[in-house]
Amino acid sequence: MAGVLPTIPTVPLPRRPPGRSGAWERARWWYESGLGWPTAPGTPLRLRTGVRFDVLDVPAGAGHAALARSTPGFPVALRAGRMLLLVAAGGADELPGLLDWLEWGSLTLDLRAIGAGGHVEAPLPPEPGPAGLPPTATDRDGSQGAAVWLRPPEPGGEVEASLPTLSASGGAGTAPDLARLVHTLATQCHRIRLSRTAR
Repeated sequence: MAGVLPTIPTVPLPRRPPGRSGAWERARWWYESGLGWPTAPGTPLRLRTGVRFDVLDVPAGAGHAALARSTPGFPVALRAGRMLLLVAAGGADELPGLLDWLEWGSLTLDLRAIGAGGHVEAPLPPEPGPAGLPPTATDRDGSQGAAVWLRPPEPGGEVEASLPTLSASGGAGTAPDLARLVHTLATQCHRIRLSRTAR
């Protein structure tokens, strides 16, 4: 028959496993309702930065060394060999000036800040169980790409009060000092850089 197109059987699109999809919807509710943190639409779930917090993004090795020397308590995540340290909103804008003031500004460091208008992948919220990790998080150090909490935020509390901030701009007595944290992170990033070039 002329002019009649053959019908091609349609193949349904792959379906997302219901457990994973449900986990992300529960995660979105946990972040938005439990913590009051805004998320970006779509999947994977992303947290908006610059509203309730900013993020310092460093190599995991530098981050671990810095955390060993800093005040515990503020949220920290791991993703793909990187450490994401939550700091007070506005901290990303302060980073270039802090690095100059601390005399690190002339060096190229693997230290990035994500602030207003940015976003980071949201780890699944921790669930009760061994090490407080979600049951689906098999990658404990985040090296395989999935973001995981090393230090999860505590819902129901004022998380932002624990975030590193500049003491000069009204930092709370219990919050870590952002300048000290940046100095320690810069030192550790520089050490990693020197060890790579020495090989």
